[in-house]
Amino acid sequence: MFGSLLSSDEDCRCETAFERDRLCVDSDDCPGEGRLAESTPCRATVVAALEERDADVVSTRAAGFERAYEDDAAALLVAAGRFAGAVAFHDDALAARAREDPLGAARVAGGRGGAPARTAAETGLAAFLEADYEGLLRPSVGPTVARSRVATRPPPDVTLRDRYELDTGAVVRRYERDGLDTYHLIPAEHRLDADATATLARAYERLARGAVTGGDRAPARAVRSVADADQPVETLVAALRKHTTGLGVVEDCFADPAVTDVFVTAPVEDNRIRVRHDGATLRTNVRLTDDGADALASRFRRSSGRAFSRASPTLAATADAGDRRVRVAGVTTPVSDGVGFTFRAHDESAFRLSDLVDNGTLAPATAAFLSVAVRRGAATLVAGARGAGKTTLLGALLWELPVDVRTVLIEDTPELPVGELQAAGRDVQPLRVATGDGASIEPTEALRTALRLGDGAIVVGEVRGEEATVLYEAMRVGAADGAVLGTIHGGGGESVRERVVTDLGVPETAFADTDLVVTLEAYDDGDGRRRRLRAAEEVRRTDDGVGFATVATEGSLSLDDCRTLDALAGPTETAADVRGEIDRTADELTGRCRC
Repeated sequence: MFGSLLSSDEDCRCETAFERDRLCVDSDDCPGEGRLAESTPCRATVVAALEERDADVVSTRAAGFERAYEDDAAALLVAAGRFAGAVAFHDDALAARAREDPLGAARVAGGRGGAPARTAAETGLAAFLEADYEGLLRPSVGPTVARSRVATRPPPDVTLRDRYELDTGAVVRRYERDGLDTYHLIPAEHRLDADATATLARAYERLARGAVTGGDRAPARAVRSVADADQPVETLVAALRKHTTGLGVVEDCFADPAVTDVFVTAPVEDNRIRVRHDGATLRTNVRLTDDGADALASRFRRSSGRAFSRASPTLAATADAGDRRVRVAGVTTPVSDGVGFTFRAHDESAFRLSDLVDNGTLAPATAAFLSVAVRRGAATLVAGARGAGKTTLLGALLWELPVDVRTVLIEDTPELPVGELQAAGRDVQPLRVATGDGASIEPTEALRTALRLGDGAIVVGEVRGEEATVLYEAMRVGAADGAVLGTIHGGGGESVRERVVTDLGVPETAFADTDLVVTLEAYDDGDGRRRRLRAAEEVRRTDDGVGFATVATEGSLSLDDCRTLDALAGPTETAADVRGEIDRTADELTGRCRC
């Protein structure tokens, strides 16, 4: 598969160069291909280079494939370089052996004692006396186009819990052991043979040089221009597209419907990617390279139109990972030690209330109450902590607005189901607000613009700044002809009131124009992370300012003393009429859900 390896009496043709703290080895013209566990001459070339200076990583490249020797593997090679350089003063033969066979040299030095043994101990080579090359010099590997490296062997002392294949062709194995489980991912392109890997590299080079054009079709054209008829062309095309116009290995992670979050921690070459899988955080066998992280950063700058640099070191954006929409949060120097990302799937953006009934977030009666309230123009804030499902519920409530109501939707990072609503014939006008850069406007000006764009519903993705004053002024004078909806951080009515009145400067008399505060919470039921309603509270004016009355909790709805029903009733209706509509809606939701 890889061709013959060098024997100890053949010449190595690897070329070495240092890039920052990495020793880069070009092994394209070397029969040993830079495979350091098997090729003695390649190993000698690397150790000789490390006599001059240390490296955190040794990376060898051959025929479109990269092997990264990290952690203990790099430590052995560095120790061998130090030992060979130091012991040469006493014993040239032992130094020569240390370059080709550092483990053998360590044993010889230990047996001799004296200066060789002391040198082996001082340089760290003695620490590897009991090791073997096959076990120690195990690289993380990957095609050069992937800009990510995969440890193909499972971690030691683990139990295989599950194995399955994803739509991308990647194979997932979940290994279990005390502590943190491992999500072991092998992308399809990492299982290609040497010829196919080399073809992938040639196709990438043609694409990078601009020798092939055609927009979205360019990756396919690049592959077909260099591939043989018997090669897996579709796999090569998918891999090239994923790593040039997509999110690379992150797409493989999100091809797994059980994965909701992907964490890429800076510095990326020192930290394995982690995922949240079925509600549990797992480490993976995958690391991004610095080039891979930089490529993602560049892609998000282009797609979002926002700066992401030392001068503007944070990023909020959205992206597509295959057929899933994900939210992206990024950091870079100087607030972070390099580029790092958190990706969160936002599949719930197109959820309906019936879906939230089905998955246990809302009881049918509570969902029906919220549906009728929004349909009839209630001013509603959806509260909760990060990850509680606020945006998911807000997105579901947008479907409950009357079909003839114009909706102006204000967000800084697109998360709500604008495209789905528009495709269904809804009149939804999104406005993108500023987060410090890019083509956008400030939230306060966006809200004033929304009021000028036509009567209807106003939706604020997150109420968190001075726009709150304008929002409540609009509610007070009735400038919005439909519902006013938004999300806000808070743990219930009182904490929301505190945030709006004390932190955001809205008069308490204005906050009283809020009709409902609906609070969600996240919890772990033992099978994973779930979300549920904590409480739905109506806002009541009191002699002392504002009070709250709970109308719904996780499993119950109590409308006997609900004053909101009177406010929702039309001129010729009573509270009983509204309650009847709620009951009918609850029956419909129960029928539509799968409970």
